[in-house]
Amino acid sequence: MSNRKARVIAFYLPQYHPIPENDRWWGAGFTEWTNVAKAKPLFRGHQQPVLPGELGFYDLRVAETRDAQAALARQYGIEAFCYYHYWFGNGRRLLERPFEEVLASGKPDFPFCLCWANQTWSGIWHGEPKRTLIEQTYPGPEDHDAHFAVLLRAFRDPRYLRVDGKPLFVIYEPYAIPDLADLLARWQAAARANGLPGLHFVLHQHELAPGQHDPQLFAGYLMPRIRSTNHPVHWRNMKNRLKRQFHRWMGHPTVIDYAEAMDFAMNEPRPGVPLVNYPCVLPNWDNTPRSGSRGLVLKGADPEKFRKPLRAAIVQVQDRPAEDRLVFLKSWNEWAEGNFVEPDAKFGRRFLEVLDEETAGSLL
Repeated sequence: MSNRKARVIAFYLPQYHPIPENDRWWGAGFTEWTNVAKAKPLFRGHQQPVLPGELGFYDLRVAETRDAQAALARQYGIEAFCYYHYWFGNGRRLLERPFEEVLASGKPDFPFCLCWANQTWSGIWHGEPKRTLIEQTYPGPEDHDAHFAVLLRAFRDPRYLRVDGKPLFVIYEPYAIPDLADLLARWQAAARANGLPGLHFVLHQHELAPGQHDPQLFAGYLMPRIRSTNHPVHWRNMKNRLKRQFHRWMGHPTVIDYAEAMDFAMNEPRPGVPLVNYPCVLPNWDNTPRSGSRGLVLKGADPEKFRKPLRAAIVQVQDRPAEDRLVFLKSWNEWAEGNFVEPDAKFGRRFLEVLDEETAGSLL
């Protein structure tokens, strides 16, 4: 555990390498970089394309790239990567190669955890919302057991991030799982049967389902109010709703001021919810490389404006035991959503430098 004011965990997209499915859906050699490179400005003052800096248009099959990412993250105060993990049911996985190579090689020697991104993949980013690419399914107990067996290899790794000795596991849409309570109880029992003290489950959910926030099932939650699909969930007043509708009529993306969005979106603890609220901070957002005019732009995002919500998140956890001072960062490298802290061509390492400045020192 790092000697900093907070344990910063950065969500990590294990894409940026061709896979047969993306070749079939979007053309040979497709990766997230395809959308990033072809992006165009859609309104006056809109900066696109946003291009990578010193790491370049990398390929995550290259071990040296993964080493360089980990070195940067460690240098600037990130304690661990939270890799998105895709399990669609019946053993179907996608984008598993980068993490599998990290697991098998033991490199980089940098902490990690996993987030089950349990969503159906559709063509919504490309204007085909009714097109299902891969459906997220939940076949039942046998599939849950097979899923746990795959995860156990990671949970046993000494690099795996733990809270009170328990491997931390995030579920992106927990209430989409029909037998959620049974699944979690099953996995807790399986963890103990395999020599672990249990699992530290965290739900990543845009809304908490009433009556389902059971502290026996989950340890904590995080709820950024910017959805990772296309549009914001809640805004202050009718003026902004009318502005968004006008933009759609004009064929423009939804444009919201970053500072205003972060003031509203910072998730305060919910009264009466017996779970730990882990703050989740967004440095930036512009998913028009994926979604075009259907996208959302948080205009004016820059490293200095990122400082305020980051500082607020750190303050929110300062009175907790050191193990629970978790702050999630969304994200390390979601370039086609304009949501990253990796060096870019405009700001270089400045997002990382702000992160380092704000987390430096210890609250012990």
